[in-house]
Amino acid sequence: MHVNELIKGIDAIIKDGITINDFAVVTKSDTTTAKQVIDIFTKNDIGKIDDDVVYFEAGDKIKAAFLAISNGCVIEQVSEYLDWKDFEGLVARILEEKGFATINNMILTNPRMEIDVIGISHGIAMLIDCKHWKKLTNSTLDTIVQKQIQRVRHYVAKTNDAIGVPVIVTLYQEQISFIDKVPIVPIQQFSSFVDEFYGSLDKVKTIEK
Repeated sequence: MHVNELIKGIDAIIKDGITINDFAVVTKSDTTTAKQVIDIFTKNDIGKIDDDVVYFEAGDKIKAAFLAISNGCVIEQVSEYLDWKDFEGLVARILEEKGFATINNMILTNPRMEIDVIGISHGIAMLIDCKHWKKLTNSTLDTIVQKQIQRVRHYVAKTNDAIGVPVIVTLYQEQISFIDKVPIVPIQQFSSFVDEFYGSLDKVKTIEK
């Protein structure tokens, strides 16, 4: 079975349950291939099968995305099968795999601001704005960066001994770029970016009290 069948299987992960026949329809495959994908999923603790119905839980899409990536699928291609909420979950999962503690969708008050994903390790918080958009112009990116800098300043002001690093993670950028020393990281390069994060702190914007 081709690994691309695993990617297409992500589309058929529906929480309320899906029959094997409907799984095949959603993934545009035959029932034999659908059964093979479902078998791989369930053997990796993704979904449970009861008769000919597969039941999935919250988080199974992210598990399936990581399974596909670990089997050689391109992370950008996998991400296209995720919605914005799943995309944030994928970013958080990558951080967790690298040993970061994570917080999703933190709400700050006075003024109210929301931070998509925070990864914390060794006293440094990486504060991430996830952009699951197809195309981002330079002017749009500049606005996104400035807003994220404000969110990080707000977070640092309310958090004891915090050092914050604003980061933007996108789906469709081709390579890592910087605006005002804030890294804009394509999802397919995010894992390597995290690996090199602490060795590159002198090149990125850090904010502290």
